[in-house]
Parts: sequence; structure tokens; C-alpha cells
Amino acid sequence: MKRSLLQQLLPDALRQRLSILIFHRVLAAKDAMMPSEPSREEFEWMMALLRRRFNPMPLHEALTRLNTGSLPPLSVCVTFDDGYRDNLINALPIMERHGVPGTIFVSTGSLDGGRMWNDTVTEAVRRWPEAQLDLAGFDLGVYAVNSIEEKRRAAQAINSRVKYFGAGAKAAVIDFLQDRSKELPDNLMLESEDVRELTQRGVEIGAHTVSHPILAELSSDDSVQEIVRSKSTLEAITNGPVRLFAYPNGKANTDYSAANVAQCRDAGFDYALSTNWGVATPASHQFEVPRFTPWDRTPAKFGLRLAQNLLRTRSELAAQ
Repeated sequence: MKRSLLQQLLPDALRQRLSILIFHRVLAAKDAMMPSEPSREEFEWMMALLRRRFNPMPLHEALTRLNTGSLPPLSVCVTFDDGYRDNLINALPIMERHGVPGTIFVSTGSLDGGRMWNDTVTEAVRRWPEAQLDLAGFDLGVYAVNSIEEKRRAAQAINSRVKYFGAGAKAAVIDFLQDRSKELPDNLMLESEDVRELTQRGVEIGAHTVSHPILAELSSDDSVQEIVRSKSTLEAITNGPVRLFAYPNGKANTDYSAANVAQCRDAGFDYALSTNWGVATPASHQFEVPRFTPWDRTPAKFGLRLAQNLLRTRSELAAQ
């Protein structure tokens, strides 16, 4: 009843607007090394709020209806990037319980026992046996890592810098940390059989490249391979079409370029999603659809952030 009243009060100008939320992980419990990742308890009330106040929809259907002018009011979509196994273990049962559809964008190179490079950094720093982590040889400085808070700050700083290193320099840092760390987890990401199960349970699978690079920094041939190979690998696993793509990191003109936008179109995707903050409208670029991450940790503020996002219709574009 409350949702119907909210829909009735919604101005006509705000009706054809689609909020697309970005998540990465849903943890069994809060982790001080990753404070921005919701726990199962937090994710539970988030999904309950979406079902109660908004209109959760499958992403491809919502984008298609947005383009045809038939999108229901207060429509919202839930997406996950990278392909973490806790999307299946922790998030999906909650979403099924509340009737919230989801889309997972998978980096195929991390399937079946792989690990995202940023997780190597985080988990190595978490386990670092000394009071100091010296990465000056990689032009990354020296970090105190005595407490969990110091380790969190160090991992965040290292990841934010290494993200934009070239492939060789990035690999050197990762190899250094791996060689000096013990028992790094190898079960963080989805297995191929998990991807098949997700598909069978109604989750749409999208492509997210092979190795999660900064596409804008690759050669044309390499970026095409990252895009096309991720699509073909996932289609072989799911035995169905992969129609959606999400740019790694996802900021226009920094993480992906106009050339990458054209490559996604040519690869046969229907839509490509960015992390350019805003709400999608019929005027949104088909291959630069905006998304956003609500970071609030109380239901009232989370709901308010969602409502505020309906007003943010302009986002940066690479394809001008």
C-alpha cells in the first residue's frame, strides 16, 4: 500500500528513470579490512527495502522497457561486479527470499580458483607478518601494518595506486606480495559450475572482461580480446547468450574510452554498463548506462540516497 501511494505521488517527470545498484561482495559478517562491503544482515534489510518501496526488475528487461517507454515507476536493478562466490552463497538466498532479481558481471580469468589482483593485495596485507610493509622499490612507499586499521589503510592505498599500473609493474607487485605471504585464499571467486547454477536460478550473467584491466590503457587488439573472450567463455559455460557487459572500474575517459564503447557494440552486446554515477533514462547511452553504489548503512539513509539518485540524470560519457 505504501509503495502504491509513493508511485502515485511520483511526478511524471521521474517515472521513466531506472536506478541500477552496484555491489561486489556480500560477506557472512562485517570485515574491518573491507568496511564498504555489506554483511548478510545489512544486505537483508537492503533487499527488504527495495521490495517494499521500489520495483526490483531483471536488468535486461528493465533497460529494454526503459527504451520503449514502458518502465514501471520506481524501478531498480541489483548488479554485482567481478564474480565473487559469496554472491551465490550469501546474496542469492536473500534476494530469492525477497523476490529481487540480480545480474552478476563475471571476470572470467578469475573463475575456478583464480583471485582478483586487488584481493591478493588485501589478503597479503591482512596476513603480513611484520610491523612494516616496504614497497618503496615499487614506488609505493612504506606502510605501518601493526593494527587492522593500519592494514586496511595500507591495502586501500596500495590498491588505488596499483590499479593504474601497467601490466608488468602490477604483476611485479602482486608477485612480491604472493611470494612473501602464506595461505592466501583460493576460494573467493565463482566456479564454472556456480555460474551454471546461478543461471538456472534466474540470475543473469554479464561479461566483465577476462583479467579486469583498465581497457582504455590497452591496445585495440588487446581490449577487443578482453571483451570478446569474456563473452564467449561465459556463453560456453551458460549455454546461452550473454547480452550485458560492464566496464572494469567503469569511469568514462579514465577506465574505458569511446573506442571501447564501439568494441562492446561490435561484440554483440545489447547494453554496456559503467560506474558513472546517476540514474538511467531513455536518453542514456545504450553502451554507457550509469550505475551507482549506495554506501549508507541505515535503512532511512539508504532509501533517501536511492530517492536522491532519481534526480541525477546526467553522467559522464566517453562516446561524445
